[in-house]
Amino acid sequence: MMRFEDMTRAEIDAFEAPDVAAARVLRPRDAATLILLGRCAGGLCVLMGRRHMRHAFMPGRFVFPGGRTDPADSRIRVAHPLHPAEEAKLIGPGKRVTAARARALALSAVRETYEETGILIGHKGPFATRSPHWQGFAEHGIKPSLGGLRYIARAITPPGRVRRFDTRFFAIWREDVALELAEGGPTDELEEIAWLTLDQARSADIPIITRTVLDDLQRRIETDPELTPGAPVPFYFVRARHARRVLL
Repeated sequence: MMRFEDMTRAEIDAFEAPDVAAARVLRPRDAATLILLGRCAGGLCVLMGRRHMRHAFMPGRFVFPGGRTDPADSRIRVAHPLHPAEEAKLIGPGKRVTAARARALALSAVRETYEETGILIGHKGPFATRSPHWQGFAEHGIKPSLGGLRYIARAITPPGRVRRFDTRFFAIWREDVALELAEGGPTDELEEIAWLTLDQARSADIPIITRTVLDDLQRRIETDPELTPGAPVPFYFVRARHARRVLL
């Protein structure tokens, strides 16, 4: 299958027809997603889940846990902050993103992963918050941590979709998981949650950009298995009827 950056907008629209709408062009909203990396019998594997068919955006597709960013997440206390090189990548040249916004993006990925899969990223220790969205961490005595997160990709949903997001993709190793709840998370956003090898993930019903990010991540791990902080980050978007890829 072609990579995102090798396609025209018309080709992307044809492939993602269920998500294309004739509505006005929407402004992308900040979103974050987390790729949990593990080592399975078949090699490297990732955690994915299928979106319910009732969703207006990408129904029935396999995706990584994630969702819209909540600016209030920036106020959540953490055991370890983002690595400075990762924070700098998120902020970008000219400080287009504030440090608070970068923190909110990363924490949103952690929160959404808990809500959708029941997996808590962090360390055992006292944690208290007034935020209703983080009570699961407080109840289980887990203090969120961003130290192991790596910023690996950014993608803006093409125009003409029923939803549009400016999504930052983060990756983290399973060793950074503090707790995996057997009953899953408090929401039912995803079903059929499973660890898939990269080949299994590619053969599943996944969006084009998800496949492209997986390919990028695999190549990076082959040359940089430790996911060194501050590495170049591919940024995908559509402009002038063609998909583009630039490095941040």
